[in-house]
Amino acid sequence: MPAALLDVDGTLVDSNYQHAIAWYRAFRDHDLTPAVWRIHRHIGVGGDQMVSRVAGDEVEERLGDAIRESEGRFYGELIGEVQPFDGARALLVELGERGHPCVLASSAKAQETEHYVELLGAGDLIEGYTTSADVEATKPSPDLVGAAMRTAGELSAVMIGDSVWDVEAASRAEVKTVAVLTGGFSEAELRDAGAVDVFESLGDLREGLDSTPLR
Repeated sequence: MPAALLDVDGTLVDSNYQHAIAWYRAFRDHDLTPAVWRIHRHIGVGGDQMVSRVAGDEVEERLGDAIRESEGRFYGELIGEVQPFDGARALLVELGERGHPCVLASSAKAQETEHYVELLGAGDLIEGYTTSADVEATKPSPDLVGAAMRTAGELSAVMIGDSVWDVEAASRAEVKTVAVLTGGFSEAELRDAGAVDVFESLGDLREGLDSTPLR
């Protein structure tokens, strides 16, 4: 039975836009003003890649660590607004009842992931979770997917995610992705990246599990 590897930010919890605002404020904290839409397009890559992708290698070299530190502070002020998506816990329950070991495949900081586990009431529903400390290379590198599979103790898995970066990371690990639209990426973008199924919401995914590789 394949493991279910679930991305957290933007997939199980509604946090992508808080992250985008936190990054925007972090850039502004260092006299840079990138368009918020450009930041949003990169939500899902690791924080170690965000500055260079949005503002270029020169800014990364000069200010990368300082901007990341600011982002952590600003997101800390916003994380209290983050809530689970409708049906998040019910999906975890359903997957477990079907025999799929569940792992939260997160590259967030440990304290953020721990907060999400508590927010979801998922402690008794998952085999474990990953954090940024578990990988050397962040998404779209496949490292996170491999770490999550090791946590699950399974040789096969299906990814559930919301961003093209989730899909690309899973594809590089030869893992199929079932995607949801909750992160703000379109169905066409997710399918072009390689998603085998796309659902509007977690509720729709739960109802349609029998049509996916998690049937």
